[in-house]
Amino acid sequence: MVAERRRIKNETEKQRWDRNFADLLQELRVAQTGVQILFAFLLTLPFSNGFSKTTSFQRDVYLVALMAAAFATAMIISPVAFHRALFRQGRKPELVRYAHRMASGGLAFMLVSMVSSVLLITNYLLNIWVAAVLTAIAAGWFLTFWAFVPWFRRRWIDEDAEEQDEASSGTDVEPGQEINPDDDRSAAVRGL
Repeated sequence: MVAERRRIKNETEKQRWDRNFADLLQELRVAQTGVQILFAFLLTLPFSNGFSKTTSFQRDVYLVALMAAAFATAMIISPVAFHRALFRQGRKPELVRYAHRMASGGLAFMLVSMVSSVLLITNYLLNIWVAAVLTAIAAGWFLTFWAFVPWFRRRWIDEDAEEQDEASSGTDVEPGQEINPDDDRSAAVRGL
């Protein structure tokens, strides 16, 4: 943790934008797989035998889930097209900001699609009141881990983890403290 902070503190502006873009691409790979699997499932659903037995409400919920999955897919994949358009133009900051907005919007649409899919399936299997309760629980669960926990943790510092990092490094390095390469204690921190 301390070494990571030190590395990040010493990186150039270009290195920071490159790191942010690489981190964002890793996140998009995970989200893209999930939304594409859901989208594929939703695309095949009308061709299954039981779909003709769905109610008008269930078909409406299906359309919401399908369209939200389509929008999520478009938004999550869009940074790739944007990258192609801006390739080698030195506009990485613009690309990262755009990709961040598209990823956030894509996750919001993915949330709508997931919750709508839960409502569709639970309403097909159970009565509407049980389906509504289970869907509300699912929506709360998604919002907890996709919105509330990240929002409230964004400024927290895990002091126990910092203490453990400092203890394992064999020296007391304060966050933000520069390491002098000629200092013996600094060499011990770097593992030299």
